[in-house]
Amino acid sequence: MSEDVVIFHKDDLPVCAFPVFEDIRRQGKLCDVTLKVEDRKFTAHRIVLAATIPYFHAMFTHDMVESKQDEISMQGIDPNALESLVNYAYNGKVEIDSHNVQSLLVAASFLHLQAVKEGCCNFLQRRLHPENVLGIRSFADQYMCPALVAEADKHIQKHFKEVAHTEEFLNLGKTEVIDIISRDELHVQSEEEVFESVISWVKKEDDIDRKLILPELMINVRLPLLTPQYLSDRVASEDLIKNCLLCRDLVDEAKDYHLMPERRYLLQTFKARPRCCSDIPGIIYAVGGLTSSGDSLSTVENYDPIVNRWSVAEAMSTIRSRVGVAILNGCLYAIGGYDGSERLSTVEVFHRDSKTWKCVASMNCKRSALGSVALNGHLYVCGGYDGLSSLRSVEKYDTERDQWNPLCNMLKPRSASGVACLDGLIYACGGHDGLSIFDSVECYNASTNHWAYVTPMLTKRCRLGVAVLNGKLYAAGGYDGSVFLNTVECYDPLTDKWTEIKSMQVRRSRVALVTVYGKLYAIGGYDGISNLTSVEMYSPDTDTWIFVAPMMAHEGGVGVGVIPIERGSGV
Repeated sequence: MSEDVVIFHKDDLPVCAFPVFEDIRRQGKLCDVTLKVEDRKFTAHRIVLAATIPYFHAMFTHDMVESKQDEISMQGIDPNALESLVNYAYNGKVEIDSHNVQSLLVAASFLHLQAVKEGCCNFLQRRLHPENVLGIRSFADQYMCPALVAEADKHIQKHFKEVAHTEEFLNLGKTEVIDIISRDELHVQSEEEVFESVISWVKKEDDIDRKLILPELMINVRLPLLTPQYLSDRVASEDLIKNCLLCRDLVDEAKDYHLMPERRYLLQTFKARPRCCSDIPGIIYAVGGLTSSGDSLSTVENYDPIVNRWSVAEAMSTIRSRVGVAILNGCLYAIGGYDGSERLSTVEVFHRDSKTWKCVASMNCKRSALGSVALNGHLYVCGGYDGLSSLRSVEKYDTERDQWNPLCNMLKPRSASGVACLDGLIYACGGHDGLSIFDSVECYNASTNHWAYVTPMLTKRCRLGVAVLNGKLYAAGGYDGSVFLNTVECYDPLTDKWTEIKSMQVRRSRVALVTVYGKLYAIGGYDGISNLTSVEMYSPDTDTWIFVAPMMAHEGGVGVGVIPIERGSGV
């Protein structure tokens, strides 16, 4: 370009011009088109409408009949909504409230104004409530708003008990009810809530059709997950069930599941799979553990996955590393461990509401490097090390009696194994007996007080992390006797097979693995050189691990648990 040529550029020209366009229109000057809806008319400029509203761009630039008409009649759109969107074409603003949001969304959809449509969806999303969520979901589905449909589905799943009591739910059609009650991610305290919702829906109207389709509904109620007492006292005694042969067959099937556990493999379908809502908020608690010099700690800190931040919480009354942690009834239990001089049998429980620790009954045996889980209202501890040898013994804690009771021993002594609950069974993975490191996995059935082997892991591991996500068991990290591991494998109980998934970015022995918000978190550990503060998060959707905020007050060796919370109640 010649040095004699200079391009002058006024950056704010478009911003300055549109207020002038709006003022000219307000004066009724230079307008060349009138939009008519019902008995109302709105004048405007073709060039402005074509530049800002895709619907009119297509109309005015493609030789459609309307492109040459002075007055254009429009059908199926609310006059007030059209007026708001014509104004939006000039000033880029639209006021959304609870009275106009639906008509605005319909009009924005008609005019292909995606940004306004998304604004309306965001408005509705922030106002989802059990009383309106089903209506909003139906509306969003009708007008092709997939993000709003997805958020409505999450809300339905997260607040199913409240949703099931609404008139909207009771007025749903069969297909919609089946769609909801069949979901894996319903958040229910018990399958009783699903059964009661079905009975309430059928009884809502004195409608023979609803009674006739009861078997179709009951197939989606996971009856084997109900207690034998509830099955007999409530389900089997319900008149609607008693008067339906197919429903009675389903109840008998569920009773057989409890009476004949050796045949449970015949019912390895969704009916025996507990529901799990991955969208329930939870706070990860890291308990006890080690300093960089290897000293045990009483320190506790918690992690909020939403804000990706660790905070120091109330310390335990006892120093504990290699501690067992489990969550029962919203309380966090710190079980056994090592205080730097001896193995512990003591147990203390943290109440989040009062932010206090309280000692409860001690175990019958001292244990560090133990496995601990909650199942069916009880705590279970498996194996560990008592200072002399690895343990096979198992104990169960009764909260009402504040008492530990011995159970059937494991098939192997296991110290530093990974223990977790899946589909109502307790799995103990890997570990060591002081001489050998195991790849073996055994499974405990609480109904029969019996342990049995399942397919071993692909790699022998001790000091590994184990957690459950989306109906599968994950085993991460550990030590195989020569190498500190970053590999991860996944067990599917339906196929009884282990498969490798993406490895962690860091080698982690003594790693703590936990699930929250549909993700796995690998916390701390030891990489063969030093204790770790780092934390990695695994997304099953992308099969990737990424680093998140590191711990503040620990350097590996922690026990972990997730306390569910209601968002907004604080930590």
